[in-house]
Amino acid sequence: MRIRILLGIAVIVLAALGIGVWIIRGPGPLDFSAGSRVALADYHDAKPSGVPEKLARASLVERGEYLTKAADCMVCHTTAGGKEYAGGLGFQLPFGTLYSTNITPDKETGIGDYSDRDFLNALHRGVRRDGAGLYAAMPFTSYASMTDDDALAIKAYLFSLPPVKAVPPQNKLVFPFNQRWTLMFWSAVFNRDARFAPDTSQSPAWNRGAYLAEALAHCGECHTPRNLAFALDNRNKFAGAVAAGWRAFNITSDKATGIGAWSDDDLVAYLSLGHANGHGTASGPMGEAVDHSFSQMAPEDIRALVAFLRSVPGLTSTDLPATPAPAAPAGHKDGVTADARGKTVFEGACVSCHGWSGQSPVSPMATLTGAWAVNDPGGTNVAQIVLSGTHRLTPDGVLSMPAFGNAYTDDEVAAVTNYVTARFGGKGSKLTAADIASLRQQTAQ
Repeated sequence: MRIRILLGIAVIVLAALGIGVWIIRGPGPLDFSAGSRVALADYHDAKPSGVPEKLARASLVERGEYLTKAADCMVCHTTAGGKEYAGGLGFQLPFGTLYSTNITPDKETGIGDYSDRDFLNALHRGVRRDGAGLYAAMPFTSYASMTDDDALAIKAYLFSLPPVKAVPPQNKLVFPFNQRWTLMFWSAVFNRDARFAPDTSQSPAWNRGAYLAEALAHCGECHTPRNLAFALDNRNKFAGAVAAGWRAFNITSDKATGIGAWSDDDLVAYLSLGHANGHGTASGPMGEAVDHSFSQMAPEDIRALVAFLRSVPGLTSTDLPATPAPAAPAGHKDGVTADARGKTVFEGACVSCHGWSGQSPVSPMATLTGAWAVNDPGGTNVAQIVLSGTHRLTPDGVLSMPAFGNAYTDDEVAAVTNYVTARFGGKGSKLTAADIASLRQQTAQ
């Protein structure tokens, strides 16, 4: 009898643990699409994985280059002014600073000794060659959807590059997050380690877009909020989040606060060029993703991404206005003037490019009217753009906004951010000097 009771208790405990894990883990990134899924080998429409048709007969290294750019590897593994893919970029996390690794083919400090299996283990399972776990800042839970062929094409491209001898700084993580052995438990719960399976109820373009968004571009890593375990919360897929000190906005199909009201051409322009008239210009991590990844993709792949994004169920961002504010008055005496310091900074540093109305006399990419950033009452991205500036690559050359972080105090940056969001967004942010100091810390590397 006693054994039966103990066994019954054990069964109940295991069942409770299983239910708890199921609840915490949540749905998969593509579970919102309820169609039948098949193995890639059994899918007989256009192949979702791999490269565009124009590269079908290209060499393995050329295909790998395209896929590496689509996966946006360089941005995270390259420091400002440093050698490409040599690592050392710092990520400010709630529990410390994490530095990216050297993924050049250097045998001592890079991945030159990685076999094909070692490389697949890193991309799909988050396990280094020495068996240690990788932190989830490396988006292996997304890359787990990538096919072996595509992953090994990326490896071929990386191994074709010059090796760089570079050792990144030591991670600075607080206990217990500095204990790598704990990562095996996190991965066991949150890494599904499953390759992409096409949805037969969706179009070939949708499946291609899903593969690009999930397995390669890992859009959810920035645009999906995280749960308490720092894993993606796909119950709120693409609903927006703050990542690396910047706000990644809602890209669900919600018409008020997502991209549901954007035209296909608007979305294509934003992904390809980093700007869509009436919606703003990409900056920060999104600007980097456009410059080094999306702008390098074939037009048909961008269209496929748009087709996929259109299908993501709409979720409303309750802190964003349903309608962007219209253009501000043309004269500096009209409109918001309450914060004298903010207006003074704007007049001295900003108005020549952005104009008093928010309609730029210099470039459409500098127009503030309608931009997501100025319509965010939190003011996060406006403050970051003031601090860090922008350096965007455009078809017409380079559009640069200088960084003003060293020219103005935290009080002044807060004041001009609050002024800009009030004048051009309709509802001013309420940032303080302490908020600006925190934003500086989050983007320090």
